[in-house]
Amino acid sequence: MRAPARWRAAVVAEVRQETADARTLVLTADGWPGHLAGQHVDLRLTAEDGYQAVRSYSLCAPADGPRLEVSVQPVADGEVSPYLAGEVRPGDELEVRGPLGGWFVWDPADGVPDPVLLAGGGSGVAPLMAMVRARRNAPAPAPLRLLHSVRAPDQRWYAAELDRLAAEPGGPVVDTVYTRQAPPGAVRPPGRLTLPDLERPGWRAQDAPRCFVCGPTAFVEAVSGLLVEVGHPPDRIRTERFG
Repeated sequence: MRAPARWRAAVVAEVRQETADARTLVLTADGWPGHLAGQHVDLRLTAEDGYQAVRSYSLCAPADGPRLEVSVQPVADGEVSPYLAGEVRPGDELEVRGPLGGWFVWDPADGVPDPVLLAGGGSGVAPLMAMVRARRNAPAPAPLRLLHSVRAPDQRWYAAELDRLAAEPGGPVVDTVYTRQAPPGAVRPPGRLTLPDLERPGWRAQDAPRCFVCGPTAFVEAVSGLLVEVGHPPDRIRTERFG
C-alpha cells in the first residue's frame, strides 16, 4: 500500500513557452516519490489573505528525480490557470500533491510490447506527451502513435520536440488533425477527427494496441466510440476527460 499523497513545497525551476498563451512549468519538489506517465498532480496557491485555490494538472514528462512538469493553458475567468500561464516565474514557490491517478497510466517498462495508440484533443496531449517521452527509456520501445487534434498549427504543444522525435529512426508516429485551419500544403482539409484518421496500419483493432484518449468530454466520447465501432475492445481503451 502506498502512503496517501501529501502536500509538498515545490519551486519553479524553469518556464517554457509552448504556444502564445500556454506554457510548461518545470518544478522541483524535495522528496518527490516519482510517478508514472499519465498521472496528474494537484497544485495549490495561497493568497496573502489565506484564501486557497487547488487545481489538477497532468504531468507531461516521466519521472526524473525531484523534477516534475505540467503544462498550463489559461481558462477564461479562471482563478489559477491565468496566474500559472502568465505570472509565475522561476524561483516562485507553489504547493504540489501527488502523484494521483492509477488508471490512465502507461509504464513502458512493464514488459508488454503491445502497440500504443494515443489520441489527444487540444491540451489533452499533456499526459500523452509523458508517455511519448517515457517510451525513450524503454529497453525495447513499443510501436507508438500519437494523434493530436488541434484547431490550428499555432496551437500545437511540444511541436518542435514531437517533430524531432518523429524524425528519429524508430521514433513515434506523430499525426496532427487540424479542425479549423490547416497549414499550407496540408493534404487533409480542416475538420474533426474521423474514422479514417484513426485507421492507420499498425494501430488497427487487429493489431491489438493499447489505446489512451484524453481531452474534452465530447472529444473523448467521440474518439472512444469510433475505436469501439471498428473493433477495439473497450477494456483496451483508457480515457481521461476534462471540462
